[in-house]
Amino acid sequence: MMKAKNILLYSAMAGMALSLSSCGDDFLSVDPASSLPIDGYYNTKAHVDEAVTAAYAPMAWYDYFEGWCPLFLVSDAQGDDIYVGGGNTTDQAEIHLASQYKSTSLMNFKGAWTTSYSGINRSNWVIKDAEESTELSDAEKVAYIAEAKTLKAFYYLQLWKFWGNVPYYEKNLEFPYIAEQLSASEVYDKVIVMLEEVIKSNALPMKETAARSGHATQAFAEMLFADYVMYQKDESRYQQALGYMEDIINSRKYSLMSDYAGIWEQSGEWCDESIYEINYCAKGSKRGWGNANAPGGTVVPAMIGIDGLSYKASAAHLAENPSYAPKQELNGGWGFCDVSKEVYDLYEKDDIRRTGGIVNMADYAADYKARTGDEVTYNGRYQNTGIFLLKYLGRPGGNDGVVADADLGWDNNQRIYRYSETLLNAAELILRTGGDAAKAQGFYNEVRNRAHASARTVSLDNLLEERRMEFVGEGKRYYDLIRFGKAAEVLKPGGGKVLNKAKTAYDVLGVPERIQWTESKKYLPIPQDEIEAAKGTLKQNEY
Repeated sequence: MMKAKNILLYSAMAGMALSLSSCGDDFLSVDPASSLPIDGYYNTKAHVDEAVTAAYAPMAWYDYFEGWCPLFLVSDAQGDDIYVGGGNTTDQAEIHLASQYKSTSLMNFKGAWTTSYSGINRSNWVIKDAEESTELSDAEKVAYIAEAKTLKAFYYLQLWKFWGNVPYYEKNLEFPYIAEQLSASEVYDKVIVMLEEVIKSNALPMKETAARSGHATQAFAEMLFADYVMYQKDESRYQQALGYMEDIINSRKYSLMSDYAGIWEQSGEWCDESIYEINYCAKGSKRGWGNANAPGGTVVPAMIGIDGLSYKASAAHLAENPSYAPKQELNGGWGFCDVSKEVYDLYEKDDIRRTGGIVNMADYAADYKARTGDEVTYNGRYQNTGIFLLKYLGRPGGNDGVVADADLGWDNNQRIYRYSETLLNAAELILRTGGDAAKAQGFYNEVRNRAHASARTVSLDNLLEERRMEFVGEGKRYYDLIRFGKAAEVLKPGGGKVLNKAKTAYDVLGVPERIQWTESKKYLPIPQDEIEAAKGTLKQNEY
């Protein structure tokens, strides 16, 4: 069932359109079209572009809209790399319950459900507009339709991974706004055919220009295809997915960045390694506590910021200059998203991903004092490990230019697919199809060599571990454990260890309320609001 929530008129879509480019100077300067008649408006290329922009907008809502659902945090908190954190288990209880495998239909991520269907609804309008336009060329129609279908596949991916058995529809619903609920396998069958059509049309560029960063590409569609196929464990399409990964590799449009830490800086957005990101922009951000779907920035850096982070001047510096202030390199926040010690300890000493994507506060404080003479301290909240996800931590100046609420207006784009995943996908698919092991080894080596890690022989087990180290905090690990058949073995009651209150030892259970993961936990309970509105047509997941 899909209720008609937040479905905007075309004129409203045009009025709220924003640039898809990350942080353009004029991203709020689009003139509204509310004074124009709706009929016939979405006919020209410029006006269809407005509808396309509106179709992208819900991507930015997942972090905060009718609840909190940063895609990477909700996913990884169900695995073994990330703890929810915060003040206690009632602080963002929905995420804690998911991490414990105790979600309910009332304590769930209904905002993500609504967000996804809003994106699907808007994508369907783009398809309809393109098909009916009398001013677009045939080539332009095909390109718009391919872009909208790729978007639709992304939105369905979130529904499919979270809930599995969801309503699916090709055209927007009419009263009473009820669509047939399909099984997870049936949803997969529908979306994978749609993605095949997009990819075979070759209507999208392999990589977009800098000015159009954020628009769907051939590479984005091919990564989505592989994501669906590999999670479904659809062996009949492994070879096809491998071909798409090699299509991206052979295009030479993407490459690994030598500076892993630089990927996560603002300057690293849409770098050579980036295949797809969700754009957020601080400058002019209008997102606020009462206006979660306004255009602008993200809440993630505030949410995962280190609680009580304080840079303290040394006595020597203050004696020399009483007004001296130490240099602040990171911003504090609310203390969610602690990284597990278990994953931190996996890295070899010289692996640049350990310090490039993660910050161990004990090591960081010692290094900072050695460099500056000053001190860094933090408080540490529930599930504190002293280890934090550097990838999305706020940097000074990261929310400059916000015109609404600063905590909701950070500049950090969310990385969805990176080229390193293309290489690891290709290596895995080669092994799973009995292909050239030397070729798989080469792709695997590229990722490890960039990390300055020692040589290893490629294998499925080693690939699973490599993905864990490469993508910590990127929303991959939990789904990897499921598709590799390791979830029940790894996700046991208790959930690892965290620091005691004195921060002297890892001797406290990480997720003391966690129960044993079972296959029934793969799909979350469907939000109760949707069950009731469906009037008996929507069956609840067995959780």
